[in-house]
Amino acid sequence: MKGSRKRAKAAKPVKAAKPAAKKKGKGAAPAPARGRNKAPDLPPLARCSAIVVTSGDGGVVPRLSEVQDEALRAGAPPESDVTLRVLYSTVNFKDGLALFGRAGVVKRYPHVPGVDLVGVVEESQVKSWRPGDLAIMGGFRMGELFWGGFAQRARARGDWLVPLPEGLTPLRAMAIGTAGLTSMLAVIALEEHGLVPASGDIVVTGAAGGVGSVAVALLAALGFRVAAATGRRETHGYLKHLGARVILDRAMLAVPPDKPLLPARFAGAIDTVGGTTLANILASLNYGGSVAATGLVGGRDLATTVIPFLLRGINLLGIEATNCPVPKREAAWRRLARDLPMNLLDEMTTVVPLAQVPEVGRRILEGKVQGRVVVDVNA
Repeated sequence: MKGSRKRAKAAKPVKAAKPAAKKKGKGAAPAPARGRNKAPDLPPLARCSAIVVTSGDGGVVPRLSEVQDEALRAGAPPESDVTLRVLYSTVNFKDGLALFGRAGVVKRYPHVPGVDLVGVVEESQVKSWRPGDLAIMGGFRMGELFWGGFAQRARARGDWLVPLPEGLTPLRAMAIGTAGLTSMLAVIALEEHGLVPASGDIVVTGAAGGVGSVAVALLAALGFRVAAATGRRETHGYLKHLGARVILDRAMLAVPPDKPLLPARFAGAIDTVGGTTLANILASLNYGGSVAATGLVGGRDLATTVIPFLLRGINLLGIEATNCPVPKREAAWRRLARDLPMNLLDEMTTVVPLAQVPEVGRRILEGKVQGRVVVDVNA
């Protein structure tokens, strides 16, 4: 049975009728419990605005455009059975790549990027979702192979959606987004491999970015001593405010290790960088330590040896959010709603209108974005 659904007001509010009692008998299933959420009333959508990426003689160009419902359906995943009125999206590094045709993220054009969205169900062909339900969509190649969240309306498969957890607003859900989900999955993986606050320092690389910022705040709130690695001096105060106890210059981790084993200094790590940085962390983990690898902005190659694994019993944990099973997603979202300090989430979040998405995408590729950026697609 799906988790509890929050329900938004429809465009024309009406008094909600009490659900009819289910008849007991063969094949009868209890209706899912549903909460209430006071989302803003949404006027009927006469025209759907979106960031549409096109490819031509001038290269790959993202523009604010209007899209027809037929185009939305054509760009949707096969077997899409839910239509969502999008409230918010967010800008991730992968979105930056998609906006400007980098790294082969987008395979065909025109395209609407946006790997994350939260919205109100407008239409549903499945019993598990009803009009008015609030749902989170992220991953499963949305915004890559299929049209995503940088639009006022989206189509998706109902079995890919996650209910908005109790206690979490739609805006905060997108302040978390796939970046925050990745952070939570990394924290859970470290916990499952025995990491506790008494274990020692936990290093977070790329600490001022989206995944890193949420990871620092989460770990600190859970009682861990966090060492935040960054190359941006201007973010030191920001990271300390999130809960980092130690600030490391990323240059310390950018030089290839000259020995298979370096002095043990970290009980664990959440690494968003990869490459030489990850190799240094592996050589510097305490006995039995673990690193959750979430990214490769520093390179996909890993020059290391088996020595740290054999002599210190360390663990390298791969974290993947795109195809993460829905039950695992739901558990992580519930943890985020419970464990992430919302005041810190609000402070690390900037909200921009849909028209500013291309500029934000350009800045995130240049490494100039701090924290999280939420897109109000209706602004």
